[in-house]
Amino acid sequence: RSPRIGSATVAPIESKDGSATVAPLPVPEEALKVKEWEVGMFQNEVAASQGIRIRRRPPTGPPLHYVGPFEFRLQNEGNTPRNILEEIIWHKDTEVARLRERRPLLALKKELENAPPPRDFIGALREANLRTGLPGLIAEVKKASPSRGILREDFNPVEIAQSYERGGAACLSVLTDEKFFKGSFENLELIRNAGVKCPLLCKEFVVDAWQIYNARAKGADAILLIAAVLPDLDIKYMTKICKMLGLATLVEVQMVHNEREIDRVIEIEGIELIGINNRNLVFNIIVS
Repeated sequence: RSPRIGSATVAPIESKDGSATVAPLPVPEEALKVKEWEVGMFQNEVAASQGIRIRRRPPTGPPLHYVGPFEFRLQNEGNTPRNILEEIIWHKDTEVARLRERRPLLALKKELENAPPPRDFIGALREANLRTGLPGLIAEVKKASPSRGILREDFNPVEIAQSYERGGAACLSVLTDEKFFKGSFENLELIRNAGVKCPLLCKEFVVDAWQIYNARAKGADAILLIAAVLPDLDIKYMTKICKMLGLATLVEVQMVHNEREIDRVIEIEGIELIGINNRNLVFNIIVS
């Protein structure tokens, strides 16, 4: 029987001089799945230590458990999302995993060569403030929301974006989540290709750096990061990727729900924009 060292299975190999060495055997796929789950649990623990209540994925344990010839999936109360944001994040985690399989990061990086150059999102807000003496306005292109359903049946993203621009908006926020907000990256591309000069914020629920590259490839000039979802290290890492790609980063905090979030975000190096999401849906922007 092969001996075990730690969690690795090893097998003896006889060398030319007769001495024996050991080499690792291939790790079973089931063991890799368990390891992935353990990493997910560690992420959840880090998030909880920073006051983050949104779990990145269902805490179901290893995907499969074996008892004799039977397989079953662990079921418990943790498999049910505790609120709508958690439900969105769990769905987004699965969605992004599928998209990454179809368009690996290496292929996505090549697409950046054909992306339109990024525009100065923060500069547009500052310029609007200097011109009008009022805060720069980010107007939102959104067809639906989970709480209110369809907001506008005759939804034409380009016409809406153009009307916002004529009305004096400094920048535009475009919802790209399809399942819960009826948005799409196609809408983002249509607005960008229509000649709208306002810089565009990709309002997506980011759980993976892959989404940042995808947003830039589709023509985004800025991207949203949600402090209620992302630990400090993720925000710092993703902000650096955004700077490398020429994207602005808007970090959303929910002051009413969790006052600790803004304290966390202010301490993160490199943050230039903080959005405060209030209960009454007013979205205030702090420009550092």
